[in-house]
Amino acid sequence: MKKGYLIVLGVLLLLTFYSCSKYNQLVSTDENLKNAWGDVQADYQRRADLIPSLIATVKKAAENEKDILTTVTNARAGIPNLEKEASENSEQIKSAKSPQELEAVGQRINSAIKITLEAYPSIRSTDAFIGLQGQLEGTENRIKTSRSDYNKKVKEYNIAARTFPNNIFAKLFGFSVKDEFKASEGSDKAPDVKALFD
Repeated sequence: MKKGYLIVLGVLLLLTFYSCSKYNQLVSTDENLKNAWGDVQADYQRRADLIPSLIATVKKAAENEKDILTTVTNARAGIPNLEKEASENSEQIKSAKSPQELEAVGQRINSAIKITLEAYPSIRSTDAFIGLQGQLEGTENRIKTSRSDYNKKVKEYNIAARTFPNNIFAKLFGFSVKDEFKASEGSDKAPDVKALFD
């Protein structure tokens, strides 16, 4: 009789350890799945924080360059006749009665030379737009990778929860099958980035 009890007790202990092992496997795959979804959420948050700031920065840089180019163009347009300007400066030099008057004429001549010879400022906002494009692409690639990783974890979890004998323990412990990431309705259409610049 004792031998029979020991065998039954041994079988129960083995079943208990086996059940614990299967339960722990299901918990582990479920936690990996939650972690993968957290990564997707983190990438969404990164996009929500980063993109509006980048767009505002690029817009401000473009506006600043527009103002600079307008100012330079208007300054150049203010000296249409260099010969007339040189003649006036020559007369002012001859009629100058103090070193301060000569200095003022000299500064005016230097300004005219700088405006005439100055190269147009290089346009850097183009680089900012290229950088913005790179950040947009990189952010979307990160999100796509996170979603793919999440879907892999869903697959691993669902295999663990649906295969025999795990499915028995999954039902017993309340582990149900999970859905993969699905795009929201309308997300198959590209966003209107132009609208973000308006």
